[in-house]
Amino acid sequence: MDDAIATQPAFAAAVALGAGLTVLSATRIGMPISTTHSLVGALIGTGLIAGSALNLTNLGSKFLLPLLVSPIMAVVVTGMIYPMFRWVRLRLGITRDVCLCVGNKTVEVLPAGNHAVAILRAEQLTATLGDTVTCQTRYQGEVLGISAAETLDRFHFLSAGMVSFARGLNDTPKIAAMLLVAPYLGVSASLVVVGTVIAVGGLLSARRVAETMSKRITTMNHGQGFTANLVTGLIVIGASGFSLPVSTTHVSCGSLFGIGAATGQAHKKTIATILLAWFVTLPVAAALAGVSFWILKQFA
Repeated sequence: MDDAIATQPAFAAAVALGAGLTVLSATRIGMPISTTHSLVGALIGTGLIAGSALNLTNLGSKFLLPLLVSPIMAVVVTGMIYPMFRWVRLRLGITRDVCLCVGNKTVEVLPAGNHAVAILRAEQLTATLGDTVTCQTRYQGEVLGISAAETLDRFHFLSAGMVSFARGLNDTPKIAAMLLVAPYLGVSASLVVVGTVIAVGGLLSARRVAETMSKRITTMNHGQGFTANLVTGLIVIGASGFSLPVSTTHVSCGSLFGIGAATGQAHKKTIATILLAWFVTLPVAAALAGVSFWILKQFA
């Protein structure tokens, strides 16, 4: 892409608008799409409207290829690792029970295995008690005198923090690069601004996407959630070490697809909808960014 065009404030603003509007629209309907994918689409759309030549070789090898390969890798790695973790758990004598709970209070414990029966029993108890009863899978047993359930809960939180760190490591620099076009902020200030705004956005409007990823892709317990987080963090951090732009969202969804495939509890309709959203992300971002650039140039 031509440097003379790429360094124009209108160019950076159009890319930010195209990518931002695409992600905001997907967030409103609870679809987990890639900010990175949106940025690539916005760059392409703005570049085309600006009349800039695109370096298709670099675009394919340095951007599109990692974006395509990373979620596939996540599916494969998760599908391989989860059965291994499950085998280790069983060898250590750690079992699973379904606890029917009101808040933090356990009302009844059922053997794990038939989720439909647990849901039916939860509905019966809800009608009887007048309070909402939820199904929660918990691990029973100890390893070296340490509670397996409590240990897994702590590792699950740590793995979520690992994914958050990975996202900041890989995604923040891409967005901060847009601010570097303007002469007002340096590298460090740009990173701080972007990191802060990402955190604020998560606090304000993360619930719908979080609901989709945690419940609608596949039914899972803490152990499966930990596995998905672990694989996501390792892949994204590894890609960051090689300066490869990958999508934390795509990798995380890929890990969840892998869990669903391994357990046979994948929600295929939701997965198909997410894949369709991924497919349209790039052209939608390109169109929005291109239109934004054309409008901005009219007032320049």
